[in-house]
Amino acid sequence: MSAASIVRIVRDWRVALLLLLVAVSLAGIYLVPPNLQNGLEGNLQFGLDLQGGSWLQLEFQSEIVGYSTDRPVEDLIADLEGRLNAEIWQVGEGQNLLEIRQSHSQAELESVFAEAGASVTSYRKGVTPSTADIVKRILEDKVNRLGTQDAKVNLLTPTGSDYPQYVRVELAGVDMATAQEIVGKQGKFEIRIQATGNETVHVLFGDAITSVSPPERDPYGRWGVGFTLSDQGAEAFRDAALEYGAVDDPDAHRLIMLLDGNEVFSGPLDYDLANTLRTQPARIMKASTGTGEQGLEDARELEIHLRAGALPVGVTVAGSGSVPAALGEHFKTMCMVAGILALVAVGVVIYYRYREPAIVFPMLGVNVAEIVILLGIARYLQQLDLAAIAGLIAVLGTGIDQLVIITDEVLHEGRVPSPNLYLKRYGRAFGIIAVAASTMFIAMLPLALMDLSTLRGFAIITILGVLIGVLVTRPAYGKVIMAILSK
Repeated sequence: MSAASIVRIVRDWRVALLLLLVAVSLAGIYLVPPNLQNGLEGNLQFGLDLQGGSWLQLEFQSEIVGYSTDRPVEDLIADLEGRLNAEIWQVGEGQNLLEIRQSHSQAELESVFAEAGASVTSYRKGVTPSTADIVKRILEDKVNRLGTQDAKVNLLTPTGSDYPQYVRVELAGVDMATAQEIVGKQGKFEIRIQATGNETVHVLFGDAITSVSPPERDPYGRWGVGFTLSDQGAEAFRDAALEYGAVDDPDAHRLIMLLDGNEVFSGPLDYDLANTLRTQPARIMKASTGTGEQGLEDARELEIHLRAGALPVGVTVAGSGSVPAALGEHFKTMCMVAGILALVAVGVVIYYRYREPAIVFPMLGVNVAEIVILLGIARYLQQLDLAAIAGLIAVLGTGIDQLVIITDEVLHEGRVPSPNLYLKRYGRAFGIIAVAASTMFIAMLPLALMDLSTLRGFAIITILGVLIGVLVTRPAYGKVIMAILSK
C-alpha cells in the first residue's frame, strides 16, 4: 500500500480517533505521572491476586428486626436501648423495622421485646444499606489517609436478603498484621477553638464524642450532623467557650475540627448554643454544612470524620487470607504469557483462514489497539486482578470474532465488492455485531452492579471492551479493511 493511501486512511476520523485514544491510553499508563521504571506495568493498578497482599472479611454485629407494638416508637427504642445497652435506629418511615447495632440471637431479642411490650415479627442478620455505605466510606477513608494504595472495599449481601452482612477489605501489597492494624485503627480527632487572631487552642479529643447521628436537614434546608459529648467533654467545651469569649462573639471564634492534623470542618459557634453555654454545659450539638447536594455530601463526609475512623457497628473477622508477593508475581507473569499466547493463537487461526497477511496484520493491530485503550481506561477505574485479566482475554477473543464477521461479510464469495455494495454488507455485519454487543452488555450489567467482588472486575472489563469495540475499533477496522481490499 502506498504512503498516500496510508495517509488517506489515517485522515479518516474513525481511524484518527482510534490512534488518538491509543496515544492517550499509552500516555496514561506510562507518562501521567511518568512511571517508566516499572517496565510494561507502568501505572496500571494490580489487585491482590497479582501483587500479593492480604484480605479480611468482616461480619457486621447487627441485625434488622421487625416488630409489632402498641407503644410509641420513640419510647420503645429508648426502652430497648436501656435493656440491651445497644444503639438502635429505626429503619425508614412506617416500616416497623429496627436496626440493632449489637449481636443478639432471635431468642434473646424475643424475650427482651416481650418485656418492653412488643413482639418480634422478623429477624435478619446484617445492617441497612445506608449503614453499610457508611462503613464502606469509613474504611475507604482510612486506607486512603494511611497512604495504602490498591485497596478494595466491597459489601457482601447474602442471596435473598436486602441487608449487607459482610464487608471484604482487600489490601494489595500489605501483610496480614498491617492489614488488621489498618482496619482496626482509629484516627486522632480533635476540636479546637479560635482564640485571638489565627491562634487556636485545644478543646477536646474524639474520645469525648459518645455518639454521632446520620446527616439531617433542619427546617431552613441546612444539612448538618448531630453528635453527643460526654459530661467531661461538655464541661471542657463550655469552659473553653467562656474563657475565650466565644459566647459573646461567636462569629470571631470559629470551631475547627481536625482529623490526624488535617482540617475537616470550620465554622462559627451557633448563637443559640452560645446562649445555652452561658448558663450550662451542652452535650448535644450539631455541625451545619450548608444546603443542597453539596451540603449533604459535606455532612456525610463530616459524619465519617466525627467517628474518627470508628465504625458505626461492631464487626468480627469472619475470614482472612493472604497472597505472598512471589506468588502474585508468578500469577502476573502467567497472565502475561497467557495473553501473548492467546494473541499468537488467534493470529495463526485467522492466517490459516485468509492466507493473506494484508488482512491478518490489520486485524491483529486493531485488536491490540482495543486492549491498549481498555487498559488505559481501566488504569483509572479498575484494578487488574485475575478476573479482570480473564475479561481482557475474553474481549480479545470476542473482538476477533467480530472482525471476522466484518471481513467475511464484505468478502462474500471471495470477491471484493464495489464501494456501494461494500457499505451495504458492512452495515449488515455491523448490525449483527451491535446486537451481539448489546446482549453481552445486558448479560454483564448485573454482575457489574452486584457486590460480587470476584466477578465484578470481569464484568466491568467486558462491558468496557464491548463499548470500545462498537464505538471505536469496529468502525475504524471497517474503514481500514475497505482500503486494503480495494487494492
